[in-house]
Amino acid sequence: MTPEMQTSAYIAATVLFILALGGLKNQESAKRAVWYGIVGMAIAVLATVLDPRVPVDALLIVTLAIGTVIGAIVAMRVEMTGMPQLVAALHSFVGLAAVFIGINSDLTVHDFPTHAEKIIHETEIFLGVFIGAVTFTGSIVAFGKLAGKISGKPMILPGRHLWNILMVLASVVLMVLYMQGAGSWTLYVMTVIALVIGAHLVMAIGGADMPVVVSMLNSYSGWAAAATGFLLGNDLLIVTGALVGSSGAILSYIMCVAMNRKFLSVILGGFGGTKGPAMEIEGEMQAIDAEGVAAALNEAQEIIIVPGYGMAVAQAQQAVAELTRKLRAKGKNVRFAIHPVAGRLPGHMNVLLAEAKVPYDIVLEMDEINDDFPDTDVVIVIGSNDIVNPAAQEDPNSPIAGMP
Repeated sequence: MTPEMQTSAYIAATVLFILALGGLKNQESAKRAVWYGIVGMAIAVLATVLDPRVPVDALLIVTLAIGTVIGAIVAMRVEMTGMPQLVAALHSFVGLAAVFIGINSDLTVHDFPTHAEKIIHETEIFLGVFIGAVTFTGSIVAFGKLAGKISGKPMILPGRHLWNILMVLASVVLMVLYMQGAGSWTLYVMTVIALVIGAHLVMAIGGADMPVVVSMLNSYSGWAAAATGFLLGNDLLIVTGALVGSSGAILSYIMCVAMNRKFLSVILGGFGGTKGPAMEIEGEMQAIDAEGVAAALNEAQEIIIVPGYGMAVAQAQQAVAELTRKLRAKGKNVRFAIHPVAGRLPGHMNVLLAEAKVPYDIVLEMDEINDDFPDTDVVIVIGSNDIVNPAAQEDPNSPIAGMP
C-alpha cells in the first residue's frame, strides 16, 4: 500500500469514526453508528498492517488472530449486566498498551537531527506512559468495584489530595531528569508512581458514582491513545484518541452537571464519600403485594417506570417491556424515566431497554420527565432506590447527597 493510499484510508476511517460518534446521539441511529465504527476500525487496521514499513510475519498474524478470537468470544459471552465491567477492562488494555509502547520506544535507539526533536520525542514517551499507567490501574480498580470484587465504598487515605499532589510533583521532577539524560530508571519510577495514582484516584470514589468514573477513564484512554499516536507518528491514532478523549471528557462534564457534582472532583477522586453519620430513617414502611400492584396499575392512566441497576442484575428488562406493551395496549400512558447515573455506565438503562425493544419515544431523560411526576398515578421503581431517595436532598451526610 502506497503512502497516498494509506492516507486516504485513514481519512475514510476518521470520517466513519466521526459519523459513529454523531450517530450515537439518539437510539434510532445508534445501530447504524456502531456499523460505521466497525467498518472504520477494519479500514484502519488493514491500512496499518499493509503499510510497507510494517513487517507482516507469522507473529503479527497470530497475534491479530488471537486478539480477534478472544474479543469475539468475550463479546458473545458477556451479559448486559457485565457490560460496565467489560468497558472498564477494555479501557485498561488501552492504558497498558500505551505503557508498553512508550517503554519500547525508550529502549529503541533513535538518531535525532536536532536536540529539539529529541526533547519532543521524550516528552511524548513520558506523557504517554504516565497517562497510560493512570488509565490502566484506574480501570482495573473500576472493574473490581463494578464486578463486586472490591468494595464499592470510597477508600480514602488521610491527606489524599496532598499525596496526589506530591506524586504528580515527583513525576514532573522525574520527567525533567529523564530529559536531561538521567537514564531510563526515571521513566520506570514514574510508571510505578502513575500506577499508584490511578488506583488511588478511583479507590476514593464511591460505587454509585462509577458511571462518571467509567466515562472519565474513557477520556483518559483516548488521550493515552493520542499520545501513542504522536509517539508512533500515526495520524489516525492521534485523531481517534482525540475524538475519544474529548467526547469522554464532555460526557463526564455533562453527567457531573446532571448529578450536581464538581468536574474537578472526578479527576481528583474526591467524591462519593460521607462526612458523618447518616440521618435515621423515620416513618413507617408500607408494603404492597403483586395483587396490589396489579390493581393500582389497572386503575392508573399515567404510569412512569424508573429503572436502575437492579433491573440489570435481575435481567428483568424483557419482563418490564412485556408489561409495558400490555399496559399500552389498554390505552395507558406508560413512560420510562432515566436518571443520568442509573446503572453502572453512561446509557446503561437505554441499552437494556433498547435490547428489550421498548419504543424509543417513551424513554425520557430526567430533565424531560421530572416535572410530570406530581401528575402521575403510579410510579414503578425497579432497582433504582438510590436515584429516588429523598436523602439526596435532605441528608448532607448521605453518600448520594446533592444528587438530583
